[in-house]
Amino acid sequence: VQLQASGGGLVQAGGSLRVSCSASGGTFSIWTVGWFRQAPGKAREFVAAITWRGDNTYYADSVKGRFTISRDNAKTTVYLQMSSLEPEDSAVYYCGAHRAAIPRTDSSFYDYWGQGTQVTVSS
Repeated sequence: VQLQASGGGLVQAGGSLRVSCSASGGTFSIWTVGWFRQAPGKAREFVAAITWRGDNTYYADSVKGRFTISRDNAKTTVYLQMSSLEPEDSAVYYCGAHRAAIPRTDSSFYDYWGQGTQVTVSS
């Protein structure tokens, strides 16, 4: 499975942005997909995850109520809609995939990763 993250950019605080994770190869519809982010000098942290059916999602407390993860298996794409963005949300956003049917928050469980997309929120 190859993953490609896209859609990052520069946005003002309070604004919205949607990043996408497109997959190719393998059977995308059976993979749980998660979004993580990493700011300069900080460890990679969990943001959100969605199981293959899309019926089980999980969010980090820091983004709950502001971010929404969704997926379109027909398009082999997972989306992360980000609203009410804050400067603290600035980071490189990565998508990962694993085969367990639960939304894992530990990056070590993920088997495949995309290259990341930069999100910068200006104050």
